[in-house]
Amino acid sequence: MKINHINLTVNDVTASRDFLETYFGLTCTGSRGDGFAAMKDDDGSILTLMKGSNVQYPKTFHVGFIQENEEQVNRINQRLKEDGFKVKPPQHLHGYTFYVEAPGGFNVEVLC
Repeated sequence: MKINHINLTVNDVTASRDFLETYFGLTCTGSRGDGFAAMKDDDGSILTLMKGSNVQYPKTFHVGFIQENEEQVNRINQRLKEDGFKVKPPQHLHGYTFYVEAPGGFNVEVLC
């Protein structure tokens, strides 16, 4: 069985949606104003965003986007950096990886 639906509570649904569409290719399949958005990826997984206030995930909480190779990880890292996000260069840890704080109050890992 695979996980194919996750809900995130975020403090800015619109900014979170735009971030996920721009950098990770998710598509918004439905929304209700600035309080809710349903996002879909190429494999049919659903990520929903719901507006909340005082969103505070545990320090180690994150969602991950696995890439096919290091070149793709580097490309996303560079694009985020050029767009003003604070990202460190990818490192070889449990995979080739880096983290970024997404608009909306959650962290994203990009790895291969």
